[in-house]
Amino acid sequence: MLTSEDIQKIIEANREVFATKKEFEDFREEMRKNFSNLQSAVDAYAKKADAYFQEMLMLNHKVDRHEKWLLQIAEKIGIKLEY
Repeated sequence: MLTSEDIQKIIEANREVFATKKEFEDFREEMRKNFSNLQSAVDAYAKKADAYFQEMLMLNHKVDRHEKWLLQIAEKIGIKLEY
């Protein structure tokens, strides 16, 4: 038979192995905060990436416009441009 001392040892051993409800709630709250921080970081990166994409698109249009002007100028002065 188990003595009360043996039962007490089993209870103490299980306290260390199993999480309490409070510990689990603390863990969940910490994970929510970590996920929220991660989500904010990803959103910030996506915003920067979108701004960069828009900038590159505008730069591409600008280069195309300048290339067209150069071709028009070269045609008017009689120079054949090759590239």
